[in-house]
Amino acid sequence: MKKDFYEILGIDRGATDTEIKKAYRKKAIKYHPDKNPDDKSAEEKFKKAAEAYEVLSDDNKKARYDQYGHAAFENGGGGSGGFGGFSGGGMNMDDIFSQFGDIFGGGGGGFGGGRHATRVKGGNMRIRVKITLEDIAKGVEKKVKVKRKVQADGVTFKTCITCNGQGQVMRVTNTILGRMQTSATCPTCHGAGQSLDNQPKGSDSNGMVLKEETVSIKIPAGVSDGVQLKVTGKGNEAPGENSVPGDLIVLIEEMPHESLTREGMNLHYDLYVNFSEAVLGESKEIETVSGKVKIKIDAGTQSGKILRLRGKGLPSIERYGTGDLLVHVNVWTPQNLSKDQKLFFEENIKDENFEPNPSKSDKSFFEKVKDMFA
Repeated sequence: MKKDFYEILGIDRGATDTEIKKAYRKKAIKYHPDKNPDDKSAEEKFKKAAEAYEVLSDDNKKARYDQYGHAAFENGGGGSGGFGGFSGGGMNMDDIFSQFGDIFGGGGGGFGGGRHATRVKGGNMRIRVKITLEDIAKGVEKKVKVKRKVQADGVTFKTCITCNGQGQVMRVTNTILGRMQTSATCPTCHGAGQSLDNQPKGSDSNGMVLKEETVSIKIPAGVSDGVQLKVTGKGNEAPGENSVPGDLIVLIEEMPHESLTREGMNLHYDLYVNFSEAVLGESKEIETVSGKVKIKIDAGTQSGKILRLRGKGLPSIERYGTGDLLVHVNVWTPQNLSKDQKLFFEENIKDENFEPNPSKSDKSFFEKVKDMFA
């Protein structure tokens, strides 16, 4: 069931012409498509307000509506196929602006020069930012200097005379079916509805200059190499009063770590111990992304053993957990022995304690890798 026109505009049935016009302008400005881009709900309310005003601003139609309601205009009751000839109340955006453009205080019918005028967006900019594993572990804010195009101080714009601020021009083509009218982007203002009025000294033909600015970039924890972040509105500006700046696209470049290797959320660390440390056991200090920690190497540790430090890896960018730090123990075999050292090993080469005797608990390298990914 259609909503009452007076209710749509928020006025009483005894409202004057001035009050009706004022109420419609208030609603139209509130729900104007230029003010609510890509908002279908606002666009529908905008259309309904125009539909209500189209009837209530006409004394004849208003009188019939007051007597019969919506039924006065159904099934051809409007005398011309509906409200104002708009096919039973289905308001067309082009018709709204052409018929009620004066409501907005200008010949074009839109904010700053026309409904059809495009909100020109400036070009995006791309930069590369290098970060460390330590930055990735906790998140970081980087400040970078960029040179972006901005509107020069003192630049002014005027309504485009080619399209009268509409952003589009109408073309009439004769076909075998008759005259066809089509619209095209204005070749002068490229859809902006405005052209340069005052060009400040030092600016280009669009009134733009290059300006160096410091931009703050918040990089969340858990990002990885190749990830792209967007800083909205920090790209190049575009000419025109109603233009919007482009975005700054930030490409993350992960710097190699001196001792840690990344694999997803997990980190790997190669720990080398000498033969004596592996035999007797020892405490070793290793590096993590959150500082140095001590770990214990048990006596009799075999080369290839993997120690897992849970939660010492990197966080998930989706915040569902933190990876581990996997310490790979490598026993360093001495290569340059003294005469006495060499003699010690020669005497013990056949000793049963020196004979390899892996038990079932001493897994192979491939089994360890398999367990690691399980």
